[in-house]
Amino acid sequence: MADHTAGETRDRVELAPGEVPSDDRFANDDLLPVPVGARRWTTYNFAALWVGMAHNIPSWLLASGLVALGMDWKQAVFTIALANVIVLAPMLLTGHAGPKYGIPFPVLARASFGVRGANLAALIRAGVACAWFGIQTWIGGSGIYVLLGEIFGGWGDAGQIAGQPWPLWLCFLLFWILELAIIYRGMETLRRFENWAAPFVIVGALALFVWIGLKAGGFGELLSQPSELGWGAEFWPVFFPSLMGMIAFWSTLSLNIPDFTRFGAGQRSQILGQTLGLPTTMTLFALLSVFVTSGSQAVYGTPIWDPVELVAKADSVFGLLYALVTVLVATLSVNIAANVVSPAYDLANLAPRLIDFRTGAMITGVVGVLIMPWKLTSTPELYIFTWLGLVGGLLGTVAGILIADYWIVRRTRLSLPDLYRAGGPYWYRGGWNPKALAAFLVGGVLAIGGSHSAPGQGPFPQDGLIPFLRPLADYGWAVGLGSSLLLYTVLMRGERRAGR
Repeated sequence: MADHTAGETRDRVELAPGEVPSDDRFANDDLLPVPVGARRWTTYNFAALWVGMAHNIPSWLLASGLVALGMDWKQAVFTIALANVIVLAPMLLTGHAGPKYGIPFPVLARASFGVRGANLAALIRAGVACAWFGIQTWIGGSGIYVLLGEIFGGWGDAGQIAGQPWPLWLCFLLFWILELAIIYRGMETLRRFENWAAPFVIVGALALFVWIGLKAGGFGELLSQPSELGWGAEFWPVFFPSLMGMIAFWSTLSLNIPDFTRFGAGQRSQILGQTLGLPTTMTLFALLSVFVTSGSQAVYGTPIWDPVELVAKADSVFGLLYALVTVLVATLSVNIAANVVSPAYDLANLAPRLIDFRTGAMITGVVGVLIMPWKLTSTPELYIFTWLGLVGGLLGTVAGILIADYWIVRRTRLSLPDLYRAGGPYWYRGGWNPKALAAFLVGGVLAIGGSHSAPGQGPFPQDGLIPFLRPLADYGWAVGLGSSLLLYTVLMRGERRAGR
């Protein structure tokens, strides 16, 4: 294999002084490998990152979406827990390249897709991140609007702009500016922010749990409600697409996790940190959501799944202010880390000489507003089956190619200098790897070709885009990942035998 390492320190690789790329078509300061000495993130940093990202309003609402589809609380929590254990595997596999080589996701993708072809994978991930950024920003701005309304006595006299009260647009705008101001200061600022945001948000969630528990005198009604689906024939047709949707919730990060692990002090830090942070936090948060909602049903006669709507019923100004800050911090921590970092690198990879990390972040912020993302969360069917399912299928396909190339074809050995230049082993044909494109095309068609919608509930035909693929649509992420991984491995077997 022609792949080689540059300077190595205990299986951590960095560029030798004479190997730093000078071609600004493929490199800038944000895309170059992080020097070994600057890889300092510890187990706590990674665990805190996941706690900060998992504790947010959409995560809280995941269980409600599943209950709305007919599950009981035990089925909903089980589905969420299983999904996060499953998605942890590709997260750790792609994350391995970060501490070892110090490279972000779009640079890792150059090994499989080609130095130029990596832009395809990067732009798919960037587009998804921009949409998520818009969703989270709108939810965060709406939460601030509701809580400020309770503190100041409501917005009943506020005028309308584009069908929404002007204070809502103002809260949305101010929250958007705050997010971009933090990320503009760089990754070290993000690390420090996540370190204190994680425990703050946990305390806020537990405070909500204690408050509603005391007010309700216990947790009961929702916990005793039986499943509308049972565990038989009616359950599985809902379970599998829901499982894929829950996996898709973090399948975005299973691609670009090297954007964070590149700062890791070693493999142990990223493996332990992610294992302790992701599945445990998401399961705990789902449980808190269920218990708090059950308490709200006992107090108010109807289940209130939205934590902002529930907190708005508090009769204490201090409680409302604390909730306001918690919503702010929770949404900031996930949106900046999950939905700005990746497209900032991805867009920088598209045009390194024109776009750096900060410019990419600004572009993300603008695109995230322009897509009008609030429509994506209008119904559980649209959110879980259409949006998350479609996203999961495409991202799973890219993940399968990355994992196959890094672990099976190259056995984790990469040539750092060649990732940043034309004419090397990752140049393939004009900078594109036709075999990766073929695996992506086939895997993508299999994963999302059968996408379908119930009449009046989505954008797809009832029988599916490609009717005979309809049975695969409920397993989009798994189909995309598995098929692209197998096909890419088969197509590249000659490359491996040739020692490339």
